[in-house]
Amino acid sequence: MNTLTYKGFIGSVNFSEKDCVFFGKIEGINGLVNFEGESVKELTNAFHEAVEDYLAYCEDEGIQPHKSYSGSLNIRISPEVHSRIAMFAKRTGMSINAFIKEALEKQLASML
Repeated sequence: MNTLTYKGFIGSVNFSEKDCVFFGKIEGINGLVNFEGESVKELTNAFHEAVEDYLAYCEDEGIQPHKSYSGSLNIRISPEVHSRIAMFAKRTGMSINAFIKEALEKQLASML
């Protein structure tokens, strides 16, 4: 998926061939905020404007702009991978949860 970023927000980018327009929405928020444009420049400007409007709305309403997450994540992996994780975690004295948490944190740190 193509995306735009602005002020810590991500906007999806799609194209409607029928309407000949780029469109998207702000991701990771509680609510639906769309934007569109006929060119990449128009789309980018519309995204920035949508973020600014959304931030003003959140401030006026006293709400947090980013979606909150519970911290609980259910993933689907193959039984083979599950078994390998369980064995590795056991050998290192970790729980499966601790192993996956550490692996994800290391992956995210390497991306920054």
